[in-house]
Amino acid sequence: MTEKNGKEILLAESEQNFKALFEIIESIPPRKRSMTIETEERDKNFRDVLMHLYEWHAMLERWYREGMDGDTPFMPAPGYMWRTIKPLNMQIRENYQDVTMNQAIKKLKLSHHRVMKLIQSHTNEEIMTKKYYKWTKTSNLYGYFAANTFKHYIWAISKCEAIAKSIKEGENSLNKRRIIR
Repeated sequence: MTEKNGKEILLAESEQNFKALFEIIESIPPRKRSMTIETEERDKNFRDVLMHLYEWHAMLERWYREGMDGDTPFMPAPGYMWRTIKPLNMQIRENYQDVTMNQAIKKLKLSHHRVMKLIQSHTNEEIMTKKYYKWTKTSNLYGYFAANTFKHYIWAISKCEAIAKSIKEGENSLNKRRIIR
């Protein structure tokens, strides 16, 4: 048996965590998946989390496209620096408040598929070699892809677990109130 290379691990971890994320969401009845929870956290429902991931996929795709065209992509986004990531993430949340849960699911599934195709289009050497592409500076493609796929999905899983738990607890307390009456 051969050991998996970085590209294979990246693809496998991304698919596994993406699937796990949707298993959490699908554990909630469809009519309750749009519920907003009371929290101090930025993301208050599944849609907020999914659109956050979607927007970061879109930024990655822009960085990639601009970088591969020979330009130096502005990262993370025009008007923002890495040290101002919190306001950027708040702006992302605000930008998608009119998106429905079904739209969010479709958008994220499509962007995930596009990013997986980008990864698949490269050799392991192209993905794992630092400075292989000028636009990645001292890093490699793996760092960019991992941060915006499986590592980000791990973050999203924890957020969605908390949202699902809150929805279920709210449902349980409502059921208890019905029994008491």
